[in-house]
Amino acid sequence: MGGKRKKNEDEGSSLEHSASTSTSTSKLVLPSMIKNKEKRSAVHAKLKHQKKVEKRKKAKARDAAEKRALELGEEPPPKKIPRTIENTREFDETVCTPDDEELFAGNDADELSSILKQERTPKILLTTSRFNSTRGPAFISELLSVIPNAHYYKRGTYDLKKIVDYAKNKDFTSLIVVHTNRREPDALLIIGLPDGPTAHFKLSRLVLRKDIKNHGNPTSHQPELVLTNFTTRLGHRIGRLIQSLFPQDPHFRGRRVVTFHNQRDFIFFRHHRYIFESKESKQSHSKVKKGEDAKDEKISKEKVIARLQECGPRFTLKLISLQHGTFDTKGGEYEWVHKPEMDTSRRRFFL
Repeated sequence: MGGKRKKNEDEGSSLEHSASTSTSTSKLVLPSMIKNKEKRSAVHAKLKHQKKVEKRKKAKARDAAEKRALELGEEPPPKKIPRTIENTREFDETVCTPDDEELFAGNDADELSSILKQERTPKILLTTSRFNSTRGPAFISELLSVIPNAHYYKRGTYDLKKIVDYAKNKDFTSLIVVHTNRREPDALLIIGLPDGPTAHFKLSRLVLRKDIKNHGNPTSHQPELVLTNFTTRLGHRIGRLIQSLFPQDPHFRGRRVVTFHNQRDFIFFRHHRYIFESKESKQSHSKVKKGEDAKDEKISKEKVIARLQECGPRFTLKLISLQHGTFDTKGGEYEWVHKPEMDTSRRRFFL
């Protein structure tokens, strides 16, 4: 009898253990474990709602803690910095520092120093590939309105090396070739003259001025140039090459800005006009006195607001190669070439 009782007790305890494990597994059911589509979507929506509620609770608690600290005259708790791909990038030895004497010495001796020191004025020659498309001329006409002192020449059947020699003889400082494929511009080749360097970019997401909603028309003033996030030695060199396309004395009255923003090795191009406006903001303050109703007093404050209007075009560049000297496919020396094996990590950037 005693043996049977022990057996029954063991069976009961095993049943309780299996029930507890089944409840714990039912709590940890993931949507990917459910085969039924309707049930899977319902579980996914429930988990998403729970995360949203928890996030809202944390935000409310954080705001309450800040308010309490301000009331007590204490310092509020420090704000948490979110983890992004940019601030968790892999360590790179070539990142420039403000006290890098070698970098400044190289800037004074490179091929672009005469233009950036305003000893030579930028003069740009624009041309296309041999087989041009329908959107190519429209893109070039908008580039002519963006880059001051740019001149367009038809490519014809000339080789690129002959065009480079012609541009050198005519005292051009840079040569830009717009390459097209399947009736769409897909690459840019920027050649610094007379000694290089040559940068080859992949061009994507092109939006012309006519396709931008509420676009503005640019003026003939020389634009201001904004280059952001070119932090490495390679990025610094690409930034100087782009900088050599524009004059170094912008006309601030024109209120034109040309922006090259580097993010995750993609260079985003934007062209804007800006204006500063002063607006009056009215704030009401209620003063409550004994035996009197609350009176609202409106205090006007002036705020300066900056407004932007995009002029177009809008496109994205991705560096493919950087070659030392002018264009030479056979005997050219490459400073940097993008290869597929470089894209092993999402947190590895080169510009």
